[in-house]
Amino acid sequence: MEIISVFDMLKVGIGPSSSHTLGPWKAANRFLKNLRIPLKSIESIKVELFGSLSLTGKGHATDIAVVMGLTGEIPEEIEPQKIPLVVSEVKTTGKLKLNFEKEIPFSFEENIVFHKHFLPFHPNGIRFTASTSSAKITETYYSTGGGFICTENENSDEIPAKTIPYPVQNGLELLSYCKLKKISDVVYENELALNNAEYVDSQLEKIWKTMLECMYLGCTTKGTLPGGLNVKRRANEFYTDLNGPENVLSLDDWLHKLRNTEVKFRQILKWVSCFALSVNEVNASLGKVVTAPTNGSSGVIPAVLMYYLMIENHQAGFEDIKRFLFVAGEIGSIFKKGATISAAMGGCQAEIGVSSAMAAGALCELQGGTPEQVLVAAEIAMEHHLGLTCDPIGGLVQIPCIERNSMGALKAITAAELALGTNPKETKVPLDKVIATMWETAKDMNHKYKETSQGGLAVAVNSVDC
Repeated sequence: MEIISVFDMLKVGIGPSSSHTLGPWKAANRFLKNLRIPLKSIESIKVELFGSLSLTGKGHATDIAVVMGLTGEIPEEIEPQKIPLVVSEVKTTGKLKLNFEKEIPFSFEENIVFHKHFLPFHPNGIRFTASTSSAKITETYYSTGGGFICTENENSDEIPAKTIPYPVQNGLELLSYCKLKKISDVVYENELALNNAEYVDSQLEKIWKTMLECMYLGCTTKGTLPGGLNVKRRANEFYTDLNGPENVLSLDDWLHKLRNTEVKFRQILKWVSCFALSVNEVNASLGKVVTAPTNGSSGVIPAVLMYYLMIENHQAGFEDIKRFLFVAGEIGSIFKKGATISAAMGGCQAEIGVSSAMAAGALCELQGGTPEQVLVAAEIAMEHHLGLTCDPIGGLVQIPCIERNSMGALKAITAAELALGTNPKETKVPLDKVIATMWETAKDMNHKYKETSQGGLAVAVNSVDC
């Protein structure tokens, strides 16, 4: 039975992509960690990117990610402003210090090779070759979405080798444990089998704080996004229009003011969109975000959770936030087990669709929905994302990716409301069926709509004209 923790589904990383930035970064970390030769013997490193990692790698900063990983920097720990400094030094000196220890010659142009062809195992392939005076050591990894990585002969390295009281492979199994429990209770007991209560709380606090910081930064930052499309940041304009001009507030004061703001009905949609846009503008700027379940869909869950805190329940506290994140993480894990959370495998339905389902189910529980209604909410959200393609213009996680987070958040809220008014016994499409349908749709989808920038908007709109 595959075990996936909520902290595998929701983890801190660097934008703009969990599969194309966070995954390759972690793969580089792991390659160096697993080397059975001393670093001082290495004379050169070659990195080869295959398939989707190659086709959209430049726009997704995959080349930057592997360099950062080879230096030994950890994506969860590094401050984003350090990244351009490290990259500039490598480009200027032509030297890269492996794992902070051994300096080797390195050129972005010569030591990183972009192969357009796909490896058979997965669309996101990355191969590292370390050369010494007498040997070459090669390892191939695959970035399978959401920051998960694996080799061809193993499951994802994120899955803990422990037992849990309520093993869950699909929605039906999850409901079988919920006769007298909420879904969040089941998830919490599973998490306590993997880590102690203090660790669980501290990690959830870290996740929520990172989400808050993203929204705060996005709401208070003006300008354009990097990458060449010159996409204007809009979250700040939305925020100023809703909130009015004001003095700079601390994060805590900012949150307190929002939690005590009276919101008119017509403003709700704009607030939710503002929060979703803000996170993904930070993500597009190589900022620190939470995979939920991916970087490209990282704005949906924070936006919906803020909707609950700001609109639905001003008295909600950390226990409510915990429950929301538990349910969201569990729903995401069921999608990963039954289908995919990788746009390179399934198009954007695997990212925005899954994140919307996660948020819908989590919101439904906080609104008083039964476990059955929670899964109905997740099903409704995904049902209306089936077939959504991944076609980023210029290979950047900007157009249409940022706006899709707003749409995914609003659909999640609608799905939760529909589920609360639904008798689950009358539901025609259970969650497990829509997950299976999503996977079949993913397999049928033309490869050019799977994060290659070779179809859809990516070719219909000239990136130069943007």
